[in-house]
Amino acid sequence: MSPAALPRPLEVDAIAFDLDGTLVDSAPDIQQALNSALASEHLAPYDLQQVVSWIGDGPDALIDQALTQAGIVNSSMALPRRLRAAYDRAALQQPFTHGTVFHGIPQALRQLQADWPLVVVTNKPTALAHAVLQAAGLQGFFRSVHGADSREQRKPAPYLLQAAGQVLGVVPARLLMVGDSAADLGAAAAADCPVAFARWGYGKPGAITAHPRAHPLDCPSALPALLASRPRRTGSVT
Repeated sequence: MSPAALPRPLEVDAIAFDLDGTLVDSAPDIQQALNSALASEHLAPYDLQQVVSWIGDGPDALIDQALTQAGIVNSSMALPRRLRAAYDRAALQQPFTHGTVFHGIPQALRQLQADWPLVVVTNKPTALAHAVLQAAGLQGFFRSVHGADSREQRKPAPYLLQAAGQVLGVVPARLLMVGDSAADLGAAAAADCPVAFARWGYGKPGAITAHPRAHPLDCPSALPALLASRPRRTGSVT
């Protein structure tokens, strides 16, 4: 990579994390909630590998993918609405029963929390995101949680990052987005936030091209190490 193409230095005042595929491996719980919803409509289940390939755009997109794969297209909105209601019930009942926190995440968050305010920015609905974080033992690390409670708010739209910045009093250029998907990188680009790409997550390696200055991370411990080498601006958020 030429010097001109290197990512810009990570000098930030706060950090926003994606949830699924970045903080937690929640795919088994997402699969269970989806298959429970499908079973309520007498539709066939999907295996874990297939569900993983659909994670990142929120429950509505997940359901749309499942219906398309089943050959159900141009259906009335009644079926997706019923499936979404069933999905939400199943997911809230067991938000994080089969998933795991990625190795190294608690240690990285503990180290980062000492110097930067942390938030979650996710395409999960806010209530479900809180439930997952609580069940995973991660809720206490974060100042706020910003979920996509409507289709319009979903990443790669910049809305959630902008909302997080407003809550923290941090301008987008000083709010680091950490995520594993093209949606995360696209949202960061749309909001003009710096971004770090979590290679340990569900995203395809080529997703990093969604942001021309993304910092690739091979493991959670790489983020504190990278930030520790960058000077923080004085007078930043406390």
